[in-house]
Amino acid sequence: MKQIMIVCTALFMSSLSFAQFQVSVSSGYALGSAGMKLGETVNISETENSYGSYGEGANFQLRGTYFFGESFGAEIGLGYLRGTDQTVSKVNLPNREVDAVARARAFGASASMVYRFTNNIYGRFGALIKVGGKTEAVIYDKTVFSQAEADAFGVPLGSYSETNYKEDFHGQFPLGFIAALGYKYDLKNNLSLFAEAEYYGISLKRKDSELSEFNTDIVLPDGNVAVAGFYSLDNLPDGYNKETTYVDNLDNNNTDSSKKLSQKVPYSSFGINFGITYTFNKSAKKN
Repeated sequence: MKQIMIVCTALFMSSLSFAQFQVSVSSGYALGSAGMKLGETVNISETENSYGSYGEGANFQLRGTYFFGESFGAEIGLGYLRGTDQTVSKVNLPNREVDAVARARAFGASASMVYRFTNNIYGRFGALIKVGGKTEAVIYDKTVFSQAEADAFGVPLGSYSETNYKEDFHGQFPLGFIAALGYKYDLKNNLSLFAEAEYYGISLKRKDSELSEFNTDIVLPDGNVAVAGFYSLDNLPDGYNKETTYVDNLDNNNTDSSKKLSQKVPYSSFGINFGITYTFNKSAKKN
């Protein structure tokens, strides 16, 4: 037992002699991968599926890495994703126009193992979670009135309703994985630049959503507003709910429109990052 303690202590002290802590800051852009159907594009002649991933967009990361020896290390990272607009619904018909997009505004965290293949080339692999944020949907909906609807509102034929609203979607706790391969270039003793290719594999299951903005105006054929704020967050039209809950099971006789079946939405991506690393304690040896 004593000999085992001595050996373990010797190995621990040896690893400390090579110990190195570094902090990295980076930014990059990712394209969606493993895209799923997010919506549809509809015109008078056809309907087309729209595919994508909410993981597409610009990202910013802060990472701390501790190397136990010359090759192996552990890393903790925090990141922010500012996703690009993804088409949820686009309708272009004579009596209806809809332009609905959604984009990610998400904070994530990762825990990875890092391996140095050489002093310049490294790889990392680990777990990824989403710790905050939302998927924000922005919707524009223009509906031209029928003659009966125009008469009911007391406006001429050709008038229409114009609705703008935002809905924030939140997901359940997800777990994904992250992998990257990078190249580091030393500028001086403690400072280096790096570029890396990075893959995120993660999907989110919807939990709930909430309307954050809602406004409907009644507009005349010449574009002038006849009635401003006909509907609002405090006066929603039928079929809209300020809050919606997503569940796995829904009774066939359900009449509560504030409950809907849940679905998974993709956040997977493949991107390129560029950044800078500061090393607090250089290794005792170099490759």
